[in-house]
Amino acid sequence: MKLYNVNCLDYLKSEQFQKDIGGGQALIVTDPPFNVGYHYNTYKDKMSEQEYLYFLNQVFKTNNTPYVVIHYPESLYKIALYNGDVPTRVCSWVYNSNTAKQHRDIAFFGVEPNFKQVLQPYKNPNDKRIKKRIEEGKLGCKLYDWWNINQVKNVSKVKTKHPCQMPLEVMKNVVGVLPKESIVIDPFMGSGTTGVACKELGYEFIGCEIDSEYFDIAKERLEEIKLF
Repeated sequence: MKLYNVNCLDYLKSEQFQKDIGGGQALIVTDPPFNVGYHYNTYKDKMSEQEYLYFLNQVFKTNNTPYVVIHYPESLYKIALYNGDVPTRVCSWVYNSNTAKQHRDIAFFGVEPNFKQVLQPYKNPNDKRIKKRIEEGKLGCKLYDWWNINQVKNVSKVKTKHPCQMPLEVMKNVVGVLPKESIVIDPFMGSGTTGVACKELGYEFIGCEIDSEYFDIAKERLEEIKLF
């Protein structure tokens, strides 16, 4: 696991990136800034649309790595069109909130996720066929493409000072369906949730965060994880 308090583009274009990857399969997984005016400490979340799409294009295409993006559906369409890429799979994360936006999509580009790698509880455990599977020791069915998971609320015990902290369950679903040999890179690490998911699931992780306070939050979260 490697963490860098740097501008992600500087890292992705560096010799250090090539050294860290070492010929392995790099794969970007990120919930990027949404360009809607969020109040971050360092990053200014308000570019023109063309500047924003170009910026993300540089992040995703500099090394021609596969990438997974979490974003609002309309923005994902624009990113895909601008990059000239078609996703191999798209799934939805749905949540209740006090805003007009009630869901985001997760688009997989250049990588085929395996939803059999993540199990979810059976929805109809009283069905005779399901009861038999449970008796046989089966723990659940493969992950569906529609996830109803609450956002991290300000009153949550796991909430950090980062304004847009991702739920760990969402990131464990995203990471968990990826090829096991992937070296997961989050260029917008934020509070470090992607890294936490990787560490708990046994994936290699590289994280970049431009803001020093958010970087320290992510570093501390990751250092607190004790694996047995």
